[in-house]
Amino acid sequence: MRAMRIYAPGVLEPAYTGLRLDTLPLPHPAPGEVLIKVSYCGACHTEIDEIEGRAIPTNLPMIPGHQAVGTVTAIGDACPEFLLGKTVGVAWIHSSCGDCRFCQAGLENLCLQFKATGLDKPGGYAEFMTAPSAFIHEVPHGLSNRNVAPLLCAGAVGFRALKLCTLRNGESLGLTGFGASAHLVLQIARHLYPRSGIFVFARDAGDREFALELGAQWAGDTRDTPPQALDAIIDTTPAWLPIVSALAALAPNGRLVVNAIRKESADQEELEQLDYARHLWREKSIKSVANVTRQDVRSMLELAARLNLKPKTRTYPLEQAMNALLDIKSGAIEGAAVLEMGL
Repeated sequence: MRAMRIYAPGVLEPAYTGLRLDTLPLPHPAPGEVLIKVSYCGACHTEIDEIEGRAIPTNLPMIPGHQAVGTVTAIGDACPEFLLGKTVGVAWIHSSCGDCRFCQAGLENLCLQFKATGLDKPGGYAEFMTAPSAFIHEVPHGLSNRNVAPLLCAGAVGFRALKLCTLRNGESLGLTGFGASAHLVLQIARHLYPRSGIFVFARDAGDREFALELGAQWAGDTRDTPPQALDAIIDTTPAWLPIVSALAALAPNGRLVVNAIRKESADQEELEQLDYARHLWREKSIKSVANVTRQDVRSMLELAARLNLKPKTRTYPLEQAMNALLDIKSGAIEGAAVLEMGL
């Protein structure tokens, strides 16, 4: 099979050579695992974090990718036979222990033995992959494989971030950055909270226009002041400046939820802008999103099927994964990037 593998960390730029296309033996499912013929895999900023060393793969070379969708073609021992031939998705959560206090409390995303697809275990930048049968997700009828791919991370982690906002219908919601996750969150929020105004902060004028087309009440630059203080804001960017700007835009008792696995290094000037009275006082709060649970993914897929949610995607062949990641890094993609296996 063909697969893209990360061989060495480095700065993601056109000259980077650490992500390579390989031909590998077909993997075999271990007991409790299934073999999946991958049709599409979403590309995510987390892969850039892996390449640039902010999230370090357990072993190199590593096949990245945690938004894979395809067909189950073989099963290992102790797997349900009905899974054969099913269309399934594989998300960031590869596995958790199932026994710790976090798993028992429905917080398997915080399990200390949490394993991530494409970081700790080989992922979906490949024509075939294996995954534990307990951690795959059947794709609801009516959703195309290409559209499902970004729902498995951008959608699911965005859905979790929206839940953590504890938003009530009528309260205002802000989104900083307007890429793969935020453009899905906006559509979900408009359905779940129809009386809530949605305000978008984005560097790119095209992203701001796209947000308005999808129903945002207002769209401005990262440093702009919205027309009203906001009750909750979800930050989906890899930078620090949007956090500082978002805290300043919150109303009293406002909630900032940071939807990012890692942040890039902060500029000292950005950190020095943080002022307690302006940014944190009056019971503002800040919370991070850590991974996703299986239920987050399944709830997202069910909601997408019910709403006929269609992510905006740009498709690349597998061998052009570098181009997809470079486009994500430069902000050249409106919506989500998806790799197509071409089988």
